Amino acid sequence: MINSEAENPERVVSPRADEFSQFENKLRPKIFDEYIGQKVVKDNLEISIKAAKKRSEGLDHVLLHGAPGLGKTTLANIIAKEMDVNIKVTSGPALEKQGDIASIISNLKEYDILFIDEIHRLKPVIEEILYTAMEDFGIDIIIGKGPSARNMRINLPKFTLIGATTKMSMLSAPLRARFGNIYKLQFYSDEDIKEIILRSAKILDCSISEEIAIILAKSCRKTPRIANRLLKRVRDYADVKHKSKINISVLNEALESIGVDKIGLDNMDREILKLIIDKFKGGPVGLNTIAAATSEEQETIEDIYEPYLIQLGFLERTSKGRLVTEKAYNHLGFNQPNLLK
Repeated sequence: MINSEAENPERVVSPRADEFSQFENKLRPKIFDEYIGQKVVKDNLEISIKAAKKRSEGLDHVLLHGAPGLGKTTLANIIAKEMDVNIKVTSGPALEKQGDIASIISNLKEYDILFIDEIHRLKPVIEEILYTAMEDFGIDIIIGKGPSARNMRINLPKFTLIGATTKMSMLSAPLRARFGNIYKLQFYSDEDIKEIILRSAKILDCSISEEIAIILAKSCRKTPRIANRLLKRVRDYADVKHKSKINISVLNEALESIGVDKIGLDNMDREILKLIIDKFKGGPVGLNTIAAATSEEQETIEDIYEPYLIQLGFLERTSKGRLVTEKAYNHLGFNQPNLLK
């Protein structure tokens, strides 16, 4: 049986934020010049910001979407810094009542930024308030009950809403339509991840060569958050075991100690692939069957484990179910059955 690591903060290659976030904060770039990667998004945002400042206006509402750990929160903070305004940070699940969002927005100053992480998890009643707040910078509330009830409009400062989501499809069409800037963050190239590792190493006063950074980058699943997390683990291992010296041997030892291989697979990834190969002859097998066999929820497998395996070309989604590919067989050292050839 495979134990769930979806909620386990010790899963080093999880792209989701955890207690590591406090450590991560000091590594976050503060301005666009420090931000590595996402060139198209960055260039377009810089133009929008410069245009807004030139006209002495607020920035159009921004929606950032993409996989966890790619820098959506970092970009939101950079936008606030570049616009010279304050930023208020909250999340979709934290906003439960209409009064919650009304209170936050009414306390913003002109052109300030409200950042809502996991905006796809907003309750419908909160979304309805955002429609008028984003479009008309006002909120309509009902005062009183019954025949004496009356509608009252509260005027709001002209603010900018930045929403971040990992599930664009779960956003309602009316809410999406109210964002003037919509950008998708892509996975990073190994070259960009290498530069992020070198930058973070400098901040951490960690001695690491470009050669080592290139090798480590290949294990980071093209995700900055994972890159910083792995760098911290390697640095800690080197400090304790090898007097802070990081060479190829130390790097390999450190990654092996946390179960991460040279392409970023961890023990859980490998166990899922091996289970499909051993118990289901490599597939195809349905997601519900995999979930039952691993004691995982279908959503956890689909959202947490599958994306990187599919991105690597190790797993395929077919009409009949999930199928382990020849590349996965080769990586794991298994002989591929004749029926899959």
